Amino acid sequence: MSEEDDLISFMYACPFGLIELDASGVIGMINPHAMKHLLPLAGAQGVENFFTATEKYAPELRNFADGFAEPDGTICDGHRIVVDLGEKTREGRPQVLACSLVKRGPNQLIATLNDISAQVAQEHRMRQADTWFSALMDEINDHALLTIDGNGMMLSANSSFVRQTGYAAEEVIGQPADTIFSQADSGEQAPFSIADQLSLATRDGWYLSEGWESRANGERYWCQRLLVGRAEQGDEDNHTFSMVLRDVPEPGEKINDLIELLTRDYLTGATNRMQFQKILKRERTRYLTRRQPLSLIILDLDNFKMLNDMHGHPAGDAVLKQVARIGADCTPENAVFARLGGEEFALLVPDCPASAVIDLAETLRREIAGLQIAVPSGLINVTASLGCAEMSETDGSTDNLIAIADRRLYEAKHAGRNRVAPLAA
Repeated sequence: MSEEDDLISFMYACPFGLIELDASGVIGMINPHAMKHLLPLAGAQGVENFFTATEKYAPELRNFADGFAEPDGTICDGHRIVVDLGEKTREGRPQVLACSLVKRGPNQLIATLNDISAQVAQEHRMRQADTWFSALMDEINDHALLTIDGNGMMLSANSSFVRQTGYAAEEVIGQPADTIFSQADSGEQAPFSIADQLSLATRDGWYLSEGWESRANGERYWCQRLLVGRAEQGDEDNHTFSMVLRDVPEPGEKINDLIELLTRDYLTGATNRMQFQKILKRERTRYLTRRQPLSLIILDLDNFKMLNDMHGHPAGDAVLKQVARIGADCTPENAVFARLGGEEFALLVPDCPASAVIDLAETLRREIAGLQIAVPSGLINVTASLGCAEMSETDGSTDNLIAIADRRLYEAKHAGRNRVAPLAA
């Protein structure tokens, strides 16, 4: 097999976008993954030339290549391209692609394209957790603080840690965290390792637990631990974590304050997106086990941007708070009402017949339409469009459940707004 045949085989087998082009950008070979990413960027320009296809979103790529004087080598590595095609990710942000360019000779370049939207979303959650952590620390005086790396090794300890635990900083720095901390949380039936806790903090941005700990002298005390993933600039693969330790006299004391901070939307008090996703995954597992109904209602306020523009953001905030209050009032036991972001809310309803879910969505719509909110210019009204979906309509995928509810939501908007697009007959 020739070198060219080897290259073709590799391009079509690799799991990311791969493109072979000349110095001017003319594409010689392109694999299906790359075509999937490049076609939406190129539009009417077509995909004959890589630099022309990416001109709208990343004109700098051509400049990178033209300015690279070496005979071969890496021109750019993981350069991020923000692609706003009008369709946002579930977290309300544009798609992000990572592009690398490598020069293989005087007139041959290799480009890679990879969708890193999920990674960017995770980085956003980590930065959000970092902000929560900083805000929390502003309210905490004299609390023990550790820095831990991704392998569970303790990197630093403040003076409050020394006073609270009795361990000297030099005793713990460079040691695994699980040598001094219990691996079982309150209520856990099996050990929950520091590695598991770090994994959860990486996934969700934070992990909160409490349990008995021992000081250096052997004395036991009840400890609440908040483990927060820190977003370190320029080092995406080697996250560090901060751990706050709270010595409390009674199990469970004040932990609800931390839970509220980390699981509630700051403006409306509704369940936040991160916590909603955790509950959705848990309910999916219950559905697959028990096959009891699991339904989702997604609610989006109509013409909310226009309302903000006309009456100002304080009025918009007042509307969001009132909608969240209605959602809380209408939420059945065991259901969860969450703010997904902006003017979009969701109601996850387990163990409820389809007809009752439609009635619930109609109640939400009717109550929101009845709102009258006082602003300096007078009273304003607001309406909402809602889409409903049931897990039995999917293959058991939470993504498909959300997609179906989303599609019906926009059917309701296109049909005139202020209405419910129901479950399929």
